[in-house]
Amino acid sequence: MSLTAGIVGLPNVGKSTLFNAITKAGAYMANFPFATIEPNVGVVEVRDERLDNIVKIVNPRSVVRTSFSFTDIAGLVKGASKGEGLGNQFLSHIRDVDAICQVVRCFDDSNITHVSGKVDPVDDIEIVNLELILADLEVVENRIPKIEKKAQHKVEKEAVIEYSILTRLRDAFMNNMPARSVELTDDEKFFIKNYQFLTMKPMLYVCNVSEDEMATGNDYVEKVRAYANNEGSKVVVISAKIEEELSALDDEERSMFLEDLGVKESGLDKLIKEAYELLGLRTFFTAGEKECRAWTFKNDMKAPQCAGVIHTDFEKGFIKAETYSYDDLMKYGTPLKVKEAGRVRLEGKDYVVQDGDIMLFRFNV
Repeated sequence: MSLTAGIVGLPNVGKSTLFNAITKAGAYMANFPFATIEPNVGVVEVRDERLDNIVKIVNPRSVVRTSFSFTDIAGLVKGASKGEGLGNQFLSHIRDVDAICQVVRCFDDSNITHVSGKVDPVDDIEIVNLELILADLEVVENRIPKIEKKAQHKVEKEAVIEYSILTRLRDAFMNNMPARSVELTDDEKFFIKNYQFLTMKPMLYVCNVSEDEMATGNDYVEKVRAYANNEGSKVVVISAKIEEELSALDDEERSMFLEDLGVKESGLDKLIKEAYELLGLRTFFTAGEKECRAWTFKNDMKAPQCAGVIHTDFEKGFIKAETYSYDDLMKYGTPLKVKEAGRVRLEGKDYVVQDGDIMLFRFNV
C-alpha cells in the first residue's frame, strides 16, 4: 500500500534537512530559497518493536519492514497561489500526496535567513495555509459558473449535488477555513475526490527546534500547539539537524545518543507514528521460517482486502485467515504454544483486521 506524506513549509525551515534524515537520500541543501525545485521522493522503513520481537521468536531467514514515502516539496512563499516563487509547480506536487507535514521553524539562528525576516511560527503557518486555501478557492471559482445554471434549474442531479458541495466549500475558503473543516458526508467526500483539494488533506505540524530544546520544546512550540489544538491538528517536535546525525548511526549508537539527549525515541519515529495515525494506517504481520514481514493497511479493512495488500490473487481466492494476536505471541512465547492455548482463530471474509494481528492467508486461485 503506497501512501505518501508531503513535507512542506516556507523556505529555510529545515524541510530538506528533515528529508535527508528520513531517507538518507542526500537531498540538495543550500541557505537560500528554492534550493529544492523538483520534489525529492524517498521511502523510509518504519521502525516497529513488535516486528523485532516476532523475529527473535521465529528466527526467519529474512525480515521485511513496512515502509512509508515522504516527498520533499519546494519552499512555499506568500503569493504562491498566484504564481509567486515556484507557484503552481509545487502546488501540483502537494496534490499528489495523502497527507501534509508542515515543517515550522521554531528556533533562532542568525546564520540562517528567514524569508519573512523574523521567526514567527504562527505567522509562517498562516502564510502556508492561506496559500493552500487560495489555491483551492481558485479551483472552486473556476468550476461553479460551469454548473450553476444546471444546478439551479435542477437539470442534472449530479450538478445539484456538486453545486451544493462546492458552494459550501467556497464559503469556507472565503472565511480562510480549510476544506477539512467543512462537514461533509462520506458520499460527498467521495463525490469531490477527484478535485484533490489541498486543504482536504490531513495536516501535521512539525516543529523544528534546536538541539538543546528537542526534549523540552520552547515558547515557539507552545504557540504552534495552541494553533493546532484550535483546528484539531497534531504537533510533533523534532530537531532536523539532530535527526540527520542520528540517521548515520547504528542502532546501539543511536540509542546511546537519544539517551544523552534525554528522549526515549527520535523525532522521526514520532513523526512516522503520527503520520500513520493521521492517515488511519495500521500494521499486520506475516511470520514464518522463510520470512517475517510487516504490512500496512487502512483501519477497518477486512481480511480479504488485507490479503490483497500482499497480492491481488490472495484477495480474489480468499478462503480463510489463520489469525492470532501479537500480544498472545508475547504471552505464550511461540506460535505453537499460542495454538495449543486455543488462541489461533480461523477468520472469514467479514473479519475486520486488527492492528498487530499475525496472519496466514488461505486462498485458492
